[in-house]
Amino acid sequence: GNARGGALGDCIASILDYAGFKASREFYVNDGGNQIEKFGLSLDIRYQQELGKAIEMPEDSYHGEDIVEHARNFIKLYGDKYLNENEAVRRKALVDYALPINVNTLETDLLKYRIKYDNWFRESSLYASGAASNVVAMLMRNGYTYENEGALWFRATDFGADKDFVLVRSNGHFTYIVPDIAYHYDKLVTRGFDKAIDVLGADHHGYVQRMRIALKALGIDETKLDAVICQMVRLVRGKETIKLSKRSGKAITLATLLDEVPIDAARFFFNLRDPNTHLEFDLDLAVEESSQNPVFYVQYAHARICRILEKTAAEGIVLNPVDISFESPAELALIRKLASLPSEINLAATEYNPSRITRFCFETAQLFHKFYDECKIIGSEEIVLQSRLALCHATRTTLKNMLSLLKVEAPEKM
Repeated sequence: GNARGGALGDCIASILDYAGFKASREFYVNDGGNQIEKFGLSLDIRYQQELGKAIEMPEDSYHGEDIVEHARNFIKLYGDKYLNENEAVRRKALVDYALPINVNTLETDLLKYRIKYDNWFRESSLYASGAASNVVAMLMRNGYTYENEGALWFRATDFGADKDFVLVRSNGHFTYIVPDIAYHYDKLVTRGFDKAIDVLGADHHGYVQRMRIALKALGIDETKLDAVICQMVRLVRGKETIKLSKRSGKAITLATLLDEVPIDAARFFFNLRDPNTHLEFDLDLAVEESSQNPVFYVQYAHARICRILEKTAAEGIVLNPVDISFESPAELALIRKLASLPSEINLAATEYNPSRITRFCFETAQLFHKFYDECKIIGSEEIVLQSRLALCHATRTTLKNMLSLLKVEAPEKM
């Protein structure tokens, strides 16, 4: 799901830029609140276990091998120095050690995936700056909160929601929604973006409504927040659903996937369907070099055009289409497809839907292969030769530009 969301958000930003907007890519690092407390707890228990203490891991803690690995590496550096230390001090030391490693690994994996974020925004900065406290204070001043059983509630029902929700628990800790409200306030007010586009997991429909209501209560136009709900991905090989890596026996991560599947295929496949539809990712098909593999099929069309243009150039044929003549239905169908590109770009941008571009690429490749099969190029009379060469040039340029939006390579030879 995250691998799909990454490719999806990156391509949406590229399409928005191409359509004339100015998009900024931002990664929100959950390094505050409950996630970090659970991370610290999990590291702490693994650390103590590795040093011989008989202590159980809670069911809702992080049970991944990476936590064990962090604990072992921490011991290599510090030994049992923190074993008898105050719990809060020990957990802080473990988190301060492990979190930067996780973020750096994530950034490295994403760069390999051809995603470079303009900004890595840390949730912790919202606590440190007082931004989280400020939005709660604003909601209180605006009269949209009340206390019940020691907790501070937000009057979401005043804005048409089914029920109110808690902002501050009775123990004084913020719920997860508070830093999220502060984050969107920071983007839309403090930094002044015209739109905030969240790429979210499949279970976030209710979250979007709550966030828009909270923004409205803060006096912000709630339509400035848009969300792309990204459905889950099912990895399949043949008819079998794959949940674990053969090599490591662990859950499949993005890094593991890219060891098996070409980056071009991963980025193209993850954008093959509308974001809000379930996606079946065929691992065998992604590496297959045949017309059944959609990304190979598109790349082969580009390479085929390059070969035609290289061959005509070698024969001394110079592109100089003084007159143009198109009569074949295959030519006209390809021209109409190329002419539809501006409309496709605008729709892909306004709908936040890169699958329009992958479909456009595939359909353009289909029409080109049909044109190539039906229309003779070399050996045609001059006006026909020049017309068809011009159409080859236009198709190659279009395919290359659209593949570049997806950050998929356009090879000249295959």
